[in-house]
Amino acid sequence: MDGNGRWARERGLPRIMGHRQGAQSVRAVTKACARKGVRQLTLYAFSTENWKRPASEVSFLMRLLKRFLVQEREEILENNIRFTTIGHEEDLPEPVQAELRETKRLSRDNTGMVLCLALSYGARREIADAARKLALDVKAGKRTAKSITEEVFAEYLDTAGMPDPDLVIRTAGELRLSNFLLWQASYAEIYVTEVRWPDFREAELDKALAAYARRQRRFGAVEPRTL
Repeated sequence: MDGNGRWARERGLPRIMGHRQGAQSVRAVTKACARKGVRQLTLYAFSTENWKRPASEVSFLMRLLKRFLVQEREEILENNIRFTTIGHEEDLPEPVQAELRETKRLSRDNTGMVLCLALSYGARREIADAARKLALDVKAGKRTAKSITEEVFAEYLDTAGMPDPDLVIRTAGELRLSNFLLWQASYAEIYVTEVRWPDFREAELDKALAAYARRQRRFGAVEPRTL
């Protein structure tokens, strides 16, 4: 969800105003995806690298996250959304962790779209963690080296049990994955828009979905010939 800071700077506003407006986009896009039948929406909300930002900005983002969890809880429940997270949740302030746990608890039996926030998340760290856990299981005799397949390894990732993403949307013209779901996004379609995240609402989402619908997904295979 890129471009919050640039959106604010272009308007002569402090960066936190871009984050605040970006939260409105989270609300709008989540509701639109749930209504359109999207199976899972994963939002890269806070990366492991984001901890390097100024302490005042990080503190504001944590307060904004806590406020979002409280204010949007009713919407999540009304829209039958199941809420979950990936990443090192334990890195977050305890008050934020408490609200995360409560939203997960209240929505755990919902059967609609899964809303997943990537928090203190980095794909390289995730893969290293998975390799470490798998190595420990092999050492303990729970697995054998010969039994390790792509499917087995995926069971050790934060996203175990979740579908791989079909579409990755990059806002603000960014042309890289930025350490997001590197394993899982191997065959995801990538859609890039110059629109800043605070301006990304349902109309922009529809453009991304329309572009995705025009793609031919062959997963490395050759397109069948037509007679």
